[in-house]
Amino acid sequence: MNNPKLRDSALYRPCIGLMIINSSRQIFMARRNDLCEGEPYAWQMPQGGIDADETPHQAAMRELEEEIGTDKVALMHEANDWFYYDFPKGLKENGWANRFAGQRQRWFLFEFTGEDKDINLDTQHPEFSQWRWGSKEDIISQVVPFKLHVYEQVFAAFAKFLG
Repeated sequence: MNNPKLRDSALYRPCIGLMIINSSRQIFMARRNDLCEGEPYAWQMPQGGIDADETPHQAAMRELEEEIGTDKVALMHEANDWFYYDFPKGLKENGWANRFAGQRQRWFLFEFTGEDKDINLDTQHPEFSQWRWGSKEDIISQVVPFKLHVYEQVFAAFAKFLG
């Protein structure tokens, strides 16, 4: 179901998504560390849950630190809508699939203002094993298929900023 108005938002875990671009308009992408080497669709943009006591923007800033070890970014845009995806049957992603039908995400576009050396995946609870700057096509070809429609919506929402 792609129409958010027809979804019961309580069934979807509230999350944020982060598109981070560098000065060349390349997009940050990272390889999940919970998937085996060589497994397809292991790359994604950072994302994470929104805690009960925080706004989506606060969650975005916290997730930057938790996932990529830096907050050297400037906010360019926040998507106006929530983007939804369903967990596929059989997925047991950190137990969330047992409690929710999927995730609803508020996406943020940030420009990276630091240097590559400022990105540090060796955080307290590492979620990624590698990272790189890529193109829209790189990301679309490597994201897990059940998130693909959200990524397409995010790229459409941020198109005027990507050049």
